[in-house]
Parts: sequence; C-alpha cells; structure tokens
Amino acid sequence: MSETARHDPTYLLIPAAFVLLWSSGFIAAKIGLGHADTLTFLGLRYGVVTVLMGIIAVAMRAPWPKTWREAGHIAVAGALLQALYFGGIWLAMGLGVGAGVAALIVCMQPILTAAVVGPILGERVSGRQWLGLFLGFAGVALVVARKLSLGLGTTEGMVWAFVGLLGITFGTIYQKKYCADMDPRSGSTIQFLVAALLVSPFALLLEDGAIHWTPAFVGALAYMAVFLSVVSMVLLTIMIRRGAVSRMTSMFFLVPPMATFLGYLILDEPVGWVALTGMAVAVAGVGLVVAPARSKAQSVETVAPSPNKAET
Repeated sequence: MSETARHDPTYLLIPAAFVLLWSSGFIAAKIGLGHADTLTFLGLRYGVVTVLMGIIAVAMRAPWPKTWREAGHIAVAGALLQALYFGGIWLAMGLGVGAGVAALIVCMQPILTAAVVGPILGERVSGRQWLGLFLGFAGVALVVARKLSLGLGTTEGMVWAFVGLLGITFGTIYQKKYCADMDPRSGSTIQFLVAALLVSPFALLLEDGAIHWTPAFVGALAYMAVFLSVVSMVLLTIMIRRGAVSRMTSMFFLVPPMATFLGYLILDEPVGWVALTGMAVAVAGVGLVVAPARSKAQSVETVAPSPNKAET
C-alpha cells in the first residue's frame, strides 16, 4: 500500500462503512422477521435483489460467464453463500437467536476457514492461529451456553446459526478457488437468482407465506435490498480499486460488538457481563487468526466477504 493510498480518507472510512452496513444487516433482518415468515421474507428479498442487480449488470454492460462451467461454479458458490448461509442465519434469528449472537457465530468464519483450509490444502497454520481458534470457539460456547440458560434463543436456532457458519465458510473457500474472476455485478445476479430458486420452494412448502406489510417490514426489505446489496457492492468495488480490502478484513472482528450494540440500542436485546466476556474472548481469537494472515505469505489467508455475501 502506497503512502498516498494510506492518507486517502477512503482507506479507513469506506471499510468502516462496509462493516457498519454488514453489522446493521443483522438488525434489519431481525426487524423484518418480526413481520413475515422467515423463508418467505428471504425469498422475497432475493427476488427484489435479483431484479436490481440484473438491471445494474445490464446497464453497466458487465461481463457475463463465458462458459456453462464458469456459470455453474458461480451458482454453487451462490447456493452456499446465499441459500445456506443466509437461510441458516435467518432461521436462527427467526427462532429467537439474538442479532449479536448470530453475528458472533458468523464471525468465526476466518477461524473455521483457517482450521479447514490448513489440513485440506496443506497450508501451514501457525501456533498463534490455533490459539485463536481455541479462544474463538471457547468464547462462542460461553455466549451460547449463557443465552440458552437464560432462555434467549433455542437449541434449534443455535444449530441453524452454525449451519449458516458452515455455509459462509465453505462458500468463501469455493468462490475463492473457482470464481476468483467473477464480475461482482453479473455474478451477484446469478447467485441471487439461484438463491431465490432454492429458497422459494421451501417457503411455499413449509410456511404460510405470511407477510405483514407494515412500514417496519417495508423499511427492512428496502434496506436489505438496496443498502446491503447494491451499496455494499459499490463500496467493495471502491475498496478493491483503492487497495483497502485488507483493512476491511482486519475490521472483520468488530462486527459482533457493533451488532450487539445496535441490537441493544434498537431491539432492546439484553447484554450481560458473561456474554460480553465470552464475546471479548471470541473476538480476541478471531484477531489472532486474522493478524498473521496479513503478514506471513505462508499463513492461511482469511477470506474477506464479497458484496454478495456481506449483507445479511
């Protein structure tokens, strides 16, 4: 990174805005889920975003996949990152898991990525990263156990949150390996369409399709579709051009505290000392995993979220 880039306000401000958007996505989703069935809301959101991203891709003449094989890889990544990840997280929050707890569980993605990528690809995982892995999951276990003991969430909801964690972990690994050259505009359109096609049938089969078109629901849907899809894509494009993606990765572990604070402020979700302690331990673990990945070429590289998986 050049000195000129480091003094550019966007070097810090835009990654911070991106992280704030991602954190607030948990709050917007939680608000919307109070007025609609979970998968129905998610399928509707995917339908709206598919249309918006499709219009943007066509208007900007974005390149589309040249082969069916390339399109297939993008579709598989979309199924993992959109249908499985968001489906798991939204089902978790619909079953009572708090926004801050859901964000904390998802924040384990760099830790799980390091644990998985190292053994599978033969890449070296440092002792510091293994310590971070242990601390991260120990902190999450403390928070989850405390919340369940207080009746704040259900075991089923927590299980779905971890299913979402698996989705984003393996989705990022898959996309990094097979979709590195994917255009974020056309690629996101394909992935949102795939997610809509996967989620909608389950919504029709398992839910009543209830939606209460309250101002809160409309606002949550608009926020999720516009700000957390279109705006986040624009911000990530700017970060890529300015070389600030690594800064966003280093701020990744700020998401759980931010989501917890917003959940307390907006949703009146309770925050206790035991949960805060567990969160601090987990965040420290993520920090230990992320830090070496930026400084050692042989360390496992953590994957920063792309625009189509950064909004919640």
